[in-house]
Amino acid sequence: MDHIKKIAPWIVTGVLAAFFLLNLHLAWEESTIMDEQAHIPAGFSYVSYGDMRLNPEHPPLLKDLAGLPLLFMHLNFPLDSKEWQTGINEQWTLGNRLIHENNAELVTFVARIPIILIAVLLGFFIFKWTKELAGTVAGLFALVLYAGDPNIIGHSHYVTTDIGIAAFMFLAFYSFVRFLRDPSGKNIWIAGLGLAGAELAKFSGVLLFPYFLLIGLLYFVTKPKADDDHSSAAAFRWKKTWEFIWKYTGIVAVCFLLIWILYFFNTVNMPSEKLPAIAHTVFPQKGLGPVAIHIIDVISPPALLKPLAEYFLGVFMVFLRVAGGNTYYFLGTVTNHATPWYFPTVFLLKETLPMLFLMVLGLLYTTYRFFRAIIGKPAAAWWTTFAHSFQSHIVQYSMFGFVLLYAYVSITGNLNIGFRHLFPMLPFLYVLVTKVTFDILRRQNFQGERVMRMLLGLGALWIISIPVLAYPSYLSYFNEVGGGPSEGYRYVTDSNYDWGQDMRRLQTFVTDHNACVANASNCANDTAMSYPAIDKIRIDYFGGANPTYYFGDTFIPWHAQMKPEAGWYAISAGFLEESTHSNPFDTKCVSAATDITCTPAFPKDWNYNWITSWSPVGRAGDSIFVYYIPPAVSAD
Repeated sequence: MDHIKKIAPWIVTGVLAAFFLLNLHLAWEESTIMDEQAHIPAGFSYVSYGDMRLNPEHPPLLKDLAGLPLLFMHLNFPLDSKEWQTGINEQWTLGNRLIHENNAELVTFVARIPIILIAVLLGFFIFKWTKELAGTVAGLFALVLYAGDPNIIGHSHYVTTDIGIAAFMFLAFYSFVRFLRDPSGKNIWIAGLGLAGAELAKFSGVLLFPYFLLIGLLYFVTKPKADDDHSSAAAFRWKKTWEFIWKYTGIVAVCFLLIWILYFFNTVNMPSEKLPAIAHTVFPQKGLGPVAIHIIDVISPPALLKPLAEYFLGVFMVFLRVAGGNTYYFLGTVTNHATPWYFPTVFLLKETLPMLFLMVLGLLYTTYRFFRAIIGKPAAAWWTTFAHSFQSHIVQYSMFGFVLLYAYVSITGNLNIGFRHLFPMLPFLYVLVTKVTFDILRRQNFQGERVMRMLLGLGALWIISIPVLAYPSYLSYFNEVGGGPSEGYRYVTDSNYDWGQDMRRLQTFVTDHNACVANASNCANDTAMSYPAIDKIRIDYFGGANPTYYFGDTFIPWHAQMKPEAGWYAISAGFLEESTHSNPFDTKCVSAATDITCTPAFPKDWNYNWITSWSPVGRAGDSIFVYYIPPAVSAD
């Protein structure tokens, strides 16, 4: 094992370098996804103008980092447009203009680089913390689990909050556990910095405030008394409890100080009246809405409170967004009602099989060890057993407890919009399953240990082979049970499969097909020769790229409710599944002054059911289906 320890830094460097270069390649190859159309212009406007009027529903840290390298590109931004001057959160319109009135590919690529670096940083800390818990080889194994997960690769190069919140939550835990073990003044500041990073990455970080409080209280009240401490057990626990509460108050104070500082620089040039204008526009006049509006109205005018007003505006927007739910396709149905089966199903279909196997193994083994520890002991001794175990394994308890909490919040929540929302759990799962696996290994006899090492080596090769074989289908990755990347759309779409990443691949498809028609020697297969050139293509696309930018006059805007006609079609998988699985007689209601008029949302036969009579000519990537409908088709 000593030789592995010696070369471990080189292995870590090699794995992270390969991870970085692969994501860098994907960042250039893949088109702007849906959420990037809002996040990229927001980040650019924050760092350029000190104004957070765009995309206030997410904290600024990740967008600031994505926006910083754009400062060196001398981009044109429509400051004189009505959307910026008088609009309310016109992030989509301004995003389209910033990206596509400049070099869209380069803008998107450059903005993605800081996110890739954050993903690399997370990989390093997964190795580091696992190494501290279970040794160097275990650290390397956890790193391979992380860097070899296609889902992680698929989202590590997008300007979104998903990989960022996973990274900063993990760092917040690392710094907080360090504080628990040594609650010094220095570690109070470090823990406050870690907590602020999570809060400034995504508002789901607010879960850490009560969770860290609970974990800290448990850790301090389970501390054993020193031999020279003659106070009673109750007095000792009260002393430790109040000691932690005061120090935790300091951590929270540091956290909010840092939040205020970053928000100050992001709002320094933002007119105070913009905040109430946004609140009065986006918040409903019922439920939490009036309360949120009143708070923003009160704390927006004072210059020192404006940063906090912007922060709480975002918090309220997230709460109301969650309460409103979302429309999504899942297992043959289209609905806006959340189901508790969504995240467990998506997790089982998208996570890799070796990771799922290790999770089951770890859970069974941990359950066995737990019952073995308490069976036969009187109930009165259980607290002593738990207290000793909690002190000795604070990292595992805090990680596992958070995984359970986050899974519960996700399953019972009202937003079903993708596996990416489970990302804050994944780094902890990589560490936990690795720790348990290597605990099992160390408890084997010599022969059993040799067998397990061989199995782990084979498992590592399996894990590494998955992203190699899945290339470039990382966002659309589904495991073998889910039918792989080519079939996953049948179960669920949105950011699980189709987020707009394949527009550039559609452009390549059209270019290659037309080259084939013009000259047979350019044909990759003979089938393409039997179809005419693509001079016009009807595109129904879900994503952040602008089809006009890529296709010009060749592009015909399309959607499911338009009458079918002959010619070429390119349809995003999400729109295809939503249309063909929606009830054509579902009603859409529009309210006028005193009347409400309801009409069918999908007029009879005006959806994509008709196109399923034809097989796709091909796909752009995995997510865009390309059809050719011959002239004989009826338009009725």
